[in-house]
Amino acid sequence: MTEPVITDHGRTLEPVHAGEERQTEGRWTAYLVLFLRVMAVLSLLKGLYHWSIVCGIGDGPDASFETAPMPWQAATVFFAVIDLVAAVGLWLTAAWGAVVWLTAAISMVAVQILFPTIYGGSLTPVFVELALLAVYLGLALQAAREHAP
Repeated sequence: MTEPVITDHGRTLEPVHAGEERQTEGRWTAYLVLFLRVMAVLSLLKGLYHWSIVCGIGDGPDASFETAPMPWQAATVFFAVIDLVAAVGLWLTAAWGAVVWLTAAISMVAVQILFPTIYGGSLTPVFVELALLAVYLGLALQAAREHAP
């Protein structure tokens, strides 16, 4: 057999060696990954909480998902789904996970502020979500500075 012809020497792939050390990540990148993993656990817990409400786990005899107002039901199902999807993406530290989490956080802020009759309009979740968004933004910017050329 003949040897393969390589026309572009700059684009050849080198094999991966098991004994080589991986490039170490920066300090801010490690903090960002840790933050994303913590947020993944919190999103998982939030999603499971919303699913427990949908399934009727822990409801009293007077409380039922079926008898709740339709906007409350829709918001609860929305957050039950989006929080679990965000949890998976955050744990994997995928870019789409952060986008889904940001969508869920902004949606919760919007529901609390624009539709206070759904979840009571408490400002505590609003401030918590905005604080977490600020922490994420700060960590993401610092991690990006570490990898700047």
